[in-house]
Amino acid sequence: MNPSVENPGGDGESEDVTTLVQKKGAHSTVWNFFGFKPEDDAQRVIICKQCFCIVAAPQGNTTNLYNHLKRHHKIQYELAMKDKGATSQNTSRQTTQTSITQTLYGASPYPPSSQRHKEITNAITYHLAKDMAPINIVQNEGFKAMIKTLDKRYSLPSCNYFSSVALPGLYTQCRTTVEEEMLNMQYFAATTDLWSSRTMEPYLSLTVHFITNDFNMRSRCLQTTFFPADHTGEELAQGLKDSLNSWSLEEDKMVCITTDSGANIVKAASLNKWTRLQCFGHRLHLAIDNAMKDSRIDRAVGLCKKLLAYFSHSWKRRRELAIAQKELNLPEHQLKTECPTRWGSRQAMVQRVLEQQTAIGHVLSADRKARHLTPTWQDIEVLEVINKTLTPLADFTDALSGEQYVTISSVKPVLHLFETMMAVQEDDTGLARSIKSKILHYLKEKYSDPHTQELLDIATVLDPRFKLNYVSEDNKVSVKDRLKNEMTSIGMQSPPQLTPAPSLRCPP
Repeated sequence: MNPSVENPGGDGESEDVTTLVQKKGAHSTVWNFFGFKPEDDAQRVIICKQCFCIVAAPQGNTTNLYNHLKRHHKIQYELAMKDKGATSQNTSRQTTQTSITQTLYGASPYPPSSQRHKEITNAITYHLAKDMAPINIVQNEGFKAMIKTLDKRYSLPSCNYFSSVALPGLYTQCRTTVEEEMLNMQYFAATTDLWSSRTMEPYLSLTVHFITNDFNMRSRCLQTTFFPADHTGEELAQGLKDSLNSWSLEEDKMVCITTDSGANIVKAASLNKWTRLQCFGHRLHLAIDNAMKDSRIDRAVGLCKKLLAYFSHSWKRRRELAIAQKELNLPEHQLKTECPTRWGSRQAMVQRVLEQQTAIGHVLSADRKARHLTPTWQDIEVLEVINKTLTPLADFTDALSGEQYVTISSVKPVLHLFETMMAVQEDDTGLARSIKSKILHYLKEKYSDPHTQELLDIATVLDPRFKLNYVSEDNKVSVKDRLKNEMTSIGMQSPPQLTPAPSLRCPP
């Protein structure tokens, strides 16, 4: 067939089927048999590719197009209908067979009583409690977006739900577990401390330590209670009694309570007639503070604090310090600050200044206004004495601050070892001799109390590593007699249990 025919428009020109263009945005297969002239930008005149007749199709309606093929082009009509049926079937299949993701996205939300909803809510509650996250985090848009991305069907409960229902429920569950764990507890030791939050609200903490029937040591922080009352010995004594009563713990089963050396908490233990053991970390911290009372040390330590402030308050200076560290092949460490309530922090600060003294001097030399901060050789000598004397003590502090193992039995061996470590050497400077003698004198004085010595003796003897090795000859007979009496009194019970040794670490 000759594709060139008379122009249906009647202008006497010929039109070739190959010059016709397809309809823009066409979806129906019938448009494969119709086209438009290239110059017809609006595509208003529809031309049949078979007979080049003009076919009217108002607003793109394809009914007239199908009818034209049906009347004049049977073969093309059958092809169009076949393609139309295949397209409809595919469209139907795509509509009915959606993907799993699309199905989940369009599914209805989990009912609050469903298992999946409870699991996710419990996980969020555990996160809030375990990581001590603020409850209002559930109101943050980022948190909501994360939860919605993880599971579209989960509806996040309100902040009020977590504060009034979910978290109290988790506390009740946790408390029940701890109560069941302590149900068969025959004896226990305790630690307590007062502390303030960042908003200066006072709290009183209570932790118990006990040994299970299978001789595993357990430490459980029972509560951290808001304590707005005056921190007098009488108020603390009553507050601690109330804490024990709230957990149905009997006072006569508490063998010892470990505290710091505050006058109020010492008086509280005395009023309650409880055996009290001083926290070893606090005692060592106070011993070091007492030994550090020297004008030379005050100047050197004060200079360290000024250096810390110099570098901490300017990112530019910290950058210059990092550059100097790289040039001098020094560890790229930041300077450490001293915390008044953290024993060992002063030694860590001094040690870091000594480590970085070359880099510090390099930076200070370029700043004329700060050159006066450069440590003198006298300052360096004092800092080296402090570091050399205190470094061994830091290791013992960490070893005697554990919660997963008994530490009280190591006190007397450590004090005995201190006498060897703190012994004056021939090459010691006058400052080193002063620090060592003050630390030893303070510790001996504070641990000379007869009741404390008796408690330490019993704990040391019960440790198979030490036995009677660190008990004085004058006390060995009395210690043996007490052990015999205690073993006889508890031997009637089945199974026998030893009195647990208290922890030496106060709660944070």
